[in-house]
Amino acid sequence: MADARILVVDDDASIRETVTWVLREHGFDVKALDGAAQLFAELERRVPDLLLLDVVMPDMDGIEVLERVKSDERWRELPVLMFSSLPAEEATVRSLGLGASDFVRKPFRVKELLARIDAQLRVRALLVSAREALRQTEAELLRAREEAESRRKLVDILHEVTGDLNTEEIYHLLARRVARALNLSHCSVILARPGDSVGVVAMAFENPGLRNRELLLDRYPEIRAALDRGRPVLIENLAESPLYANVRQLWEREGTQVNVRSVIALPFVLDRLQAGVFFLRRTADEPPLTTDDVEFADAVVSAAVASIQRAQLLETAKADNARLEALAHTDPLTQVLNRRALTLRLSAELERARRYESQVSMLLIDIDHFKHINDNYGHLVGDDVLREVADRLASTVRSVDIVARYGGEEFVIVLPETSQEGALAFAERIREQMAGHTFRAASDRSLRLTASIGVACFPLPGVDSVEELFALADEALYRAKAGGRNMVAVGVPTVA
Repeated sequence: MADARILVVDDDASIRETVTWVLREHGFDVKALDGAAQLFAELERRVPDLLLLDVVMPDMDGIEVLERVKSDERWRELPVLMFSSLPAEEATVRSLGLGASDFVRKPFRVKELLARIDAQLRVRALLVSAREALRQTEAELLRAREEAESRRKLVDILHEVTGDLNTEEIYHLLARRVARALNLSHCSVILARPGDSVGVVAMAFENPGLRNRELLLDRYPEIRAALDRGRPVLIENLAESPLYANVRQLWEREGTQVNVRSVIALPFVLDRLQAGVFFLRRTADEPPLTTDDVEFADAVVSAAVASIQRAQLLETAKADNARLEALAHTDPLTQVLNRRALTLRLSAELERARRYESQVSMLLIDIDHFKHINDNYGHLVGDDVLREVADRLASTVRSVDIVARYGGEEFVIVLPETSQEGALAFAERIREQMAGHTFRAASDRSLRLTASIGVACFPLPGVDSVEELFALADEALYRAKAGGRNMVAVGVPTVA
């Protein structure tokens, strides 16, 4: 930055000379001025890299000069370093508030002054570099916009195509937008695969009533050629194209009058089941289609097909992830939450109860004498019983409650915002329903079951974690089973 140009403005000749000498000794291009009039004349002639400006001058106050400099668009980004013998706080507030870059108090130290000047010149150099890069970027962007009007149309089309549309809507949208972008009178989507003799009109921009109509592809050689070759086919003039020689003879024998002048057939493949062509036409009174039209339309169709395929893959991946997530949190036999998911959900409920000073209750339910069911009826019947128990529990609880299989024949119900009194009443209702229900699993005879239930509540003294809540419910369940089963017992924490 040693070649930077600096203006020094101060009415004190000794300070001007001193600062000028110091800066020139360090390689700067310096010009000293004694007042505002000389400064503005110099600024009109050439804008410097840095301005050193005294706050107090006879012809115009330095603050007024600063304000005038910063209000002029030509000089607004000129860094201004103010210096003054005024108290630092007063001068700094006034000058920095109007846009000064820095402030140095007189008498100044040479090293400090040089350091502040270097800092301001580095900032200015970065700003100039950034503005030049921005100018170049804007110029490149302008050129890109001028050269890619068709790309803008392409992006507009793809923005619509990548929305939440089904395949039929996408076909309709693409045909309509391509037709308008290329000023086409006819644009259709024909579904067919290589080797097919018949195609189906998926949609026709010019005549929506043609949808689902079959086409004999031997009368459309450009469609067959596009399908077989896998690349676009352009026929600028049907009356002269060798590809249409046989078809023209057929038209002549049939007396068919065809008003189409030129066509483009653009093949596409979505998956192993969906393929076809975009069929673009212009009539005899319209200009012929060109290779530029092929390029634009092919870009639209290719990008749209890629977007559709990515969207289909994304939807498939989301569905697979959702299934995997459900499998990871669901007990495969009963389809309620598994133990891992239960622990996560219960941890969240306890945290919520702490935050909002509410209550959570938990029921640990064990089917009495379940081993006898497996021994007498077999494990398949036992599995059916577990599924039916899970279904009944899930249908009994509220939407905010949590049902999970804890393991074996044990189930857990978590009841948010429920006191011990409410949990006991609900547990009794569950126990009575279990005892009064005839299970369908054993079709040859009635199967009755009972359940023992341990109830634990949070918060309670000595119960601060999921593990401690489970331990309390397990202790209550043990007492219910020891007391004769088909009972409800509530956990009572032991406080040391």
